[in-house]
Amino acid sequence: MTALQNPTPVLARKISPMAGPPAGLTAGTTTGTTTEPTSQKAARYVFAALRIGLGFVFGWAFLDKLFGLGHETTTKGAWINGGNPTKGFLASGAQGPFTDFYHNIAGTGLTNWLFMLALLGVSVALIAGIGMRVAAVAGGLLLVMMWTVVLPPANNPFLDDHLIYAGVLAALALVNAGETFGLGKVWGRTALVQRAPILK
Repeated sequence: MTALQNPTPVLARKISPMAGPPAGLTAGTTTGTTTEPTSQKAARYVFAALRIGLGFVFGWAFLDKLFGLGHETTTKGAWINGGNPTKGFLASGAQGPFTDFYHNIAGTGLTNWLFMLALLGVSVALIAGIGMRVAAVAGGLLLVMMWTVVLPPANNPFLDDHLIYAGVLAALALVNAGETFGLGKVWGRTALVQRAPILK
C-alpha cells in the first residue's frame, strides 16, 4: 500500500505534537535563538545578588579581623597588630557538646590561619563567581563548624543563620550562579577547570 492510498501515517508525522520541534530547533527557541523566560532571567539576577552579597559577608569578616575596622574587632585586636581571630569566640563563647574541642583549638596558629584563609578564599570565589563548588564545600564546612560552637543556638532550638548560609552556598553552586555578573563562564572554559570540573 502506498502513501497515497493511506496518507494517515505521513500526515501524523507532520502534525503530531509528539514529534517534537523541527530539526535544527529546540523547544523554547525562535529561529535558533534561545528565548529565556523572564522569571528565569530574574532568578539568575537574584542568585547573582545573593552570591555577591554573601561574598561581602565573608569578605567583611576577614577584613575586620585582619585590620580591626572597629565593627566587631578593635584596632588593637586586629590580627596584623598581634590580635587573635579565633581565641575570643572559641575560648569564651563555646558551649554545648563540642565545648572541649573548641577550647583545645582556640587561638592556635593553625586554627587562625585556616579560619582566615577560608574567609578570604570563599569571599573571593563568591564575588568573582569562580570556584563555586569548592567555595560551597569549604564555606559550608566553616559555617557548620561555627554553628556547632554554640549549641543550642541562642534564638532557636536548632536552626540559625549559619545553616541557612550553608544552604544558600550549596544552591549557588548548583545553579551556576557565578555565570551571571561573574567570571564563571570564562573560568569554566579554562584548561584547569576542564581537567578538574570540581574547580568550577
